[in-house]
Amino acid sequence: MDRDTVDVYEARALEWRDDRPPAQSDDARSLAAAVERTGSTGPVLDAGCGPGWYSTDLGPRVVALDAAQAMLELAAELAPAAWPVRADLAHLPFARHALVGAFASKSYVHLPRSTLPLAWHDLHRCLAVDAPVELVLFPGDDEHAPFPDDPFVGRRFSLWTRPLLDDVIVGAGFAITTIEAAGGTHTPKLVVRATRARTLADTVGPGMRLLVCGLNPSVHAADAGVGFARPGNRYWPAALEAGIVSHDRDPVRALVDNGIGMTDLVKRASPGAAELTRDEYAAGLARVARMVVWLRPRAVCFVGLAGWRAAADRRAVAGVSDRTVGGRPVYVMPNTSGINASSSLDDLTEHLRAAVALADRSPI
Repeated sequence: MDRDTVDVYEARALEWRDDRPPAQSDDARSLAAAVERTGSTGPVLDAGCGPGWYSTDLGPRVVALDAAQAMLELAAELAPAAWPVRADLAHLPFARHALVGAFASKSYVHLPRSTLPLAWHDLHRCLAVDAPVELVLFPGDDEHAPFPDDPFVGRRFSLWTRPLLDDVIVGAGFAITTIEAAGGTHTPKLVVRATRARTLADTVGPGMRLLVCGLNPSVHAADAGVGFARPGNRYWPAALEAGIVSHDRDPVRALVDNGIGMTDLVKRASPGAAELTRDEYAAGLARVARMVVWLRPRAVCFVGLAGWRAAADRRAVAGVSDRTVGGRPVYVMPNTSGINASSSLDDLTEHLRAAVALADRSPI
């Protein structure tokens, strides 16, 4: 979280609470009802709980999380049964699948847009499959800038356009139920209702050296939370041998430490890529292209000739493509699955080295 924004909430928490009456109690109760319908009994996250306006509405087992200690102290008065946690929204301190729902009213607006994919990857990690989520954001096209005439000077906000918002939410592993535009007390809002899908969340962000794009997650990889995780898949051994990552089966470290992002052409998990359709590949390629235009990786590496042929070029062969995605160069390599007997580990390692070499030759 932006330290200046948190400092505003620390210094002016009581004034903020008195100036901004709650307006989403019905939404919070609806999310609690959705959680109850799933039959899950774990905790619900009130992410950026502020003074605790909605924590009680979210059910009997609520984690009230905020980056400002002053807000948590106010929340303890309004929602004494909630479990208070002081933490950064971008680094949630919970185990995988520990939460059964999440409500975030105008809290993720304080993170830069380019960091939201990784923050929502973390939210996806912490949520159980099919957990309902409600996120309240602001429409517009500002990247972490102050609001004009903000009475709480020092705060910064990110505003969202569509389809960028839709792409990021889907890429983060959520199935969108609705995104509704609505009026707000001081500014319009976008209300996102979604569920945590059984899939992988993208690990992408600004400054990527290379964006690695798989075909789609296997069910095994989706459940493990790591792409190419099935035993026998040679992506991670090849990536380590090629020197493009420094930690095995850790996509977050690959992004943060090595500049290697990861996504999929199709986010739907399946037992095998044969179940995917050309329409899914085409829609997925369009989403990836928009992401590339936004985040500007130096190059994109598509893992799996079948997906690239289905989505872009029927006659493609492994190597540098004569086509670009989002204006960035493309490298296409064979599938790293263990069932692909025609490509050895050494072959796959050399392909990844070549993909990174292409990226390093490309202008930023």
